[in-house]
Amino acid sequence: MPRGARTWGVFAGIVLIWGTTWHAIVYQLAHTTPAFGVAVRFGLASLLVLGWCAWRGDRLRLGRADHLRLAVQGAFMYSVSYLCVYHAEKHVPSGLVAVGYSASPLLMGLGGWLLWRTPLTGRFVLGGVMGILGVALIFWPEFARATAGEGTALGALFTAGAVLLSGVGSLIASRNRAEGLPFWPALGYGMGYSALLSLAFVVADGQAVHWPAAPSWWLSLGYLTIAGSVMAFAGYLWLQQRIGIGPTATVGVATPVLALIVSTAFEGFVPTWPTLAGAALAIVGNGLALGIGAGVDSGPPA
Repeated sequence: MPRGARTWGVFAGIVLIWGTTWHAIVYQLAHTTPAFGVAVRFGLASLLVLGWCAWRGDRLRLGRADHLRLAVQGAFMYSVSYLCVYHAEKHVPSGLVAVGYSASPLLMGLGGWLLWRTPLTGRFVLGGVMGILGVALIFWPEFARATAGEGTALGALFTAGAVLLSGVGSLIASRNRAEGLPFWPALGYGMGYSALLSLAFVVADGQAVHWPAAPSWWLSLGYLTIAGSVMAFAGYLWLQQRIGIGPTATVGVATPVLALIVSTAFEGFVPTWPTLAGAALAIVGNGLALGIGAGVDSGPPA
């Protein structure tokens, strides 16, 4: 498969998965606390990835310094950022949280430029801004409705925290890969450490461990673990190596477009002309940001 076709294939797969996991999280929150849901999700994902590594014969023994780097990566990229996501969805519609991630491309691009002086072109910035405007236009009716509701400010705060913490985790992951940490073991250990940290929040809060009987909880857990965690994050980190941290973050612009479709199909959302115009603007923005020479290079210098 040509390099460009494979890149777009992985990109589309991640968007397909993460564009639907926003809705899947709702079934988790209906039965368990955010900390417990995150701990179980990434704990199972870690076991799957590390089991895969053992079956493949990958080197799983890493030094203390490497484990420390992966613990920090896991804390930011999978634990505290997703705790913020889950808490945000308790206060505002999932679409609003998705909208927050439309800031990811510019955040990652600017972060890479500030830390490592990776190239940042005007075309990439323009694409990122168009994506943000497009997704904001899509969900403008949700913003209007949420403004009048209680807890909106708290939900917005959690959303902002999720985007920033996830961005820090992505930058750390890019640096870890540049340091030569093995791909799959790093993914598995990072998720494992995030699960332990999330479990620590459960214990510290005195939460009782409760395993729901609802099929919807187990089905959504399976989807979030296998597709939303293992497959999507593996593809996301692979894209960081291939096209750079900035262009890869445009996933955060494209996923709300699919979230709109999910809302239309399962939540009775009726799209308007501004909604359709926003979707077109977001798609064009992604095309600009992911175009040849339109973003950030493959990450921090090795």
